[in-house]
Amino acid sequence: MLDDLKLQFSKIQNPTPAQKMQYNAEVQRVQEIAKADPHDVYTEIGNQLGALMDAYDAISKAFIKEEVSAKSVYKGDESIARRALKRILIQARLDAMLVEIREMMVYQAPKELGSLWNKFEEMWGRIVAEQEIALAAERRQAEAARWRLANIKRKIKEQTALIIAVLFIMLWFLWLMIMIRMSATYRGLYSSPWWSCVLC
Repeated sequence: MLDDLKLQFSKIQNPTPAQKMQYNAEVQRVQEIAKADPHDVYTEIGNQLGALMDAYDAISKAFIKEEVSAKSVYKGDESIARRALKRILIQARLDAMLVEIREMMVYQAPKELGSLWNKFEEMWGRIVAEQEIALAAERRQAEAARWRLANIKRKIKEQTALIIAVLFIMLWFLWLMIMIRMSATYRGLYSSPWWSCVLC
């Protein structure tokens, strides 16, 4: 690579100072690349693509949030048309980012990485399928937890109603016994003063 640069630079007769500076900068860049560990280059490429993927994922989550909120009654200030436009813009941004990611993987990734886009698509599809399975399991668990909570609330209401009914019947029976004891019929049959014993 350096030989190629020297050959190209030697073909220039009377180079300008700007050309000399550009040549020196390019030589330094090539030397730094030559010194770099290939794994560091791969790591750098991975970090750059990863940052782009994180941004894609964040926008994708915003889009999913918009879709989920569209299925419930909206109580905000934005109009439906504005929310539709927002979803269209998010979808357009997602499509543009996916194209950008694909172009970076296909055209800008080192050839040593092979068909990075195809590998990425395959792995992404596998992870999405795994996440869908995990999400379905999580939904089932959440639904079961909601059902258990509703069942517990129903049982508590039933037991509370039963306790209140039993207390009401006991209090009614106690009141009835007091009324019978204090009635003139009872006093006529069992002649004892009413103040002597109310519950006897």
